[in-house]
This record gives sequence, structure tokens and C-alpha cells, in this order.
Amino acid sequence: MRQFLNIRSAMLASLVAIASASVIASGSYDHSPKFGGVVVETKAGDVEVVAKPDRIQIYITDHGKSMKLDGAKAKVTLLNGTEKSEAELVTAGDKLEAKGAFKVVKGTKGIAVVTLAGKPPFTARFEIK
Repeated sequence: MRQFLNIRSAMLASLVAIASASVIASGSYDHSPKFGGVVVETKAGDVEVVAKPDRIQIYITDHGKSMKLDGAKAKVTLLNGTEKSEAELVTAGDKLEAKGAFKVVKGTKGIAVVTLAGKPPFTARFEIK
């Protein structure tokens, strides 16, 4: 009986340790949109895509802190059914941005390919809600 309790205690301690590590690893920062867009978690950080009919903006944060975007660029592909449009984004202060006329409606899907200076490109898939 005592051996059973020791095994049970060890298993409980292991589960608590795993749960604690998950909480610590996920961080305590907020992943919610800060600019009215859609947030996508990527290996490079959180990408918030703000897509409006007259502009597309991308904000990138690392553990809640804005990243330097000097030399960064991005390409966004918007998909509306069989319609496809693309836009090149350039650095504009604390974000990447493209101005123009874009078909952005609820259900629009998109893919952003972002390249930060000196790093390999990464993608962020999103859907406008």
C-alpha cells in the first residue's frame, strides 16, 4: 500500500511540474489584438494583421514587445473565393504597411510571408472575422 502511495505521489508531482512548465513556457503576455486585427502566433513572434479596404498593416511582437522592423518586408496574398490579390508591404514606423484598394470582407483568407533583416522568411496564415 505504501509503495502505491509513493508511486501516486510521484505521478502527481510530475503532472504538477509539467503543468507549471507549460504555463511558464507560454509566457504571461497577452496574445489578443492590439490594433483591431487578427493575431497569429509564429516562430518569429506574434503577427497581428490589420486588413482594411484601403490598407494592410502587420505588427510583429516578441513576447509582447514590438520588434525592430528595419530592413523588413512582407508580401500578403488575399483570397476571396477564386479571387486572389497580392500586396508588397514596407516598413512604416512600428509596422509593415501597404496602401491601396483591397477586397477585405468577413471570411477573406490570407497568407503573409514576412522577412526580417538577416533572418529567414516565415509565414502567417489568417482569416478576417
